[in-house]
Amino acid sequence: MPKKLVIKVTAGADSAERCSQAFTVAAVAVASGVEVSLWLTGESAWFALPGRAAEFELPHAAPLPDLIESIQAGGRITLCTQCAARRDITEEDVLEGVRIAGAQVFVSEIMADGVQALVY
Repeated sequence: MPKKLVIKVTAGADSAERCSQAFTVAAVAVASGVEVSLWLTGESAWFALPGRAAEFELPHAAPLPDLIESIQAGGRITLCTQCAARRDITEEDVLEGVRIAGAQVFVSEIMADGVQALVY
């Protein structure tokens, strides 16, 4: 089993099932003791803002705020720098514990030994 799992989620409410799958896999991995880094890109960038996850609905899926809380309890959530800038999101706007970082940090994470990367 990889020592670390890096998940990039590119979808938001525009592709609810794909989005939910990414958050669910991240939360399950954290609960299983895997080190997790979840990257919010594209439309998922909005979920870095307080209250936005509560607006997300998908039948038979765990509530997104609960998944985010689980991920933050044992993992890290990062908002893509360019995605944040395109949406006028700043560090002052995001949920506590969410960092904003760019491609250099992402590449550094996924190229480390023992890392498995997934993109949704």
